[in-house]
Amino acid sequence: MAESIEQLEAQIRACRICAERFAATATRHAPQPIVHLSDRAPVLIASQAAGLRAHGSGLPFDDASGDRLRFWLGVDRATFYDRDLFTIAPMAFCFPGYDAKGHDLPPPPICAATWRARVLAAMPQVRLSVLIGGYAQKWHLGTRSVSDAVARWREFAPAAIPLPHPSWRNTGWLKRNPWFEAELVPVLRRRVAEMLAGRAAA
Repeated sequence: MAESIEQLEAQIRACRICAERFAATATRHAPQPIVHLSDRAPVLIASQAAGLRAHGSGLPFDDASGDRLRFWLGVDRATFYDRDLFTIAPMAFCFPGYDAKGHDLPPPPICAATWRARVLAAMPQVRLSVLIGGYAQKWHLGTRSVSDAVARWREFAPAAIPLPHPSWRNTGWLKRNPWFEAELVPVLRRRVAEMLAGRAAA
């Protein structure tokens, strides 16, 4: 029998399995799991890990990347954070920190190994998985690179749609791949709208 979302959220918030790992990063921060799960929402946002701003605010995608993601999805901020509509389950629930050069560290694999299967088992209502970045795409789709996964998006739709990370660092990729916003984003918005309309009618 799957654990309840409430049980999982409490356990994840109390998790300190990466305390020593984070203390050894350039940011020397303590774990602060950011949990925004739902057993009602039809749309799963499967991302990489919390960023520094989210670490401070306690809210996932509380930054410019979140603004771009919401633009791609075709939803406003209030809709995005409505747990009746969206559930957010990253590959790592904490901000992983920066290295000595100020670069983002990857999500610790132990987080997904500990929590991911349990979290997904507790959310059988999900009908659309929006997979952001290579770590989520590799886990869910078995793909090797973001460019490969996003280029093959039609193979995974309508149940899953892979996206590049909406970070400003990917602006160059978006300019080199204009088909993404011309072809994939409209399909993503229609699919999200279908899911939200279905939830409203339920």
